[in-house]
Amino acid sequence: MSRDTIEWDQFSRVEMRAGTVVEAQSFPEARKPAYRLKVDFGPELGVLQSSAQITDHYAPEELVGRQVMAVVNFPPKQIGPMRSQCLVTGFYRDDGTVILAVPDKPVPNGARLG
Repeated sequence: MSRDTIEWDQFSRVEMRAGTVVEAQSFPEARKPAYRLKVDFGPELGVLQSSAQITDHYAPEELVGRQVMAVVNFPPKQIGPMRSQCLVTGFYRDDGTVILAVPDKPVPNGARLG
């Protein structure tokens, strides 16, 4: 497998931050099964919304209060009737399902991956 290398300045432009899920709802309008999430990134960024295809391993009620990692500097993307403002990150398993990428200990909302 070949990998493209990137320069440090390219990586440093990706703004990945920790936030806490404050709301999680089913998102039946999405083409693939997904949840509509609202994530609190602290006072600097506030609450942003995202569509996340994580329905195979998570129920909405277990997501609320959980910290996640998200890219917050992509342009907003229209997904059905909502504008996704951040990309919640995760890892694909062999079966195509997604497991969330999360801090292993609590960090302040808005903390940047460095």
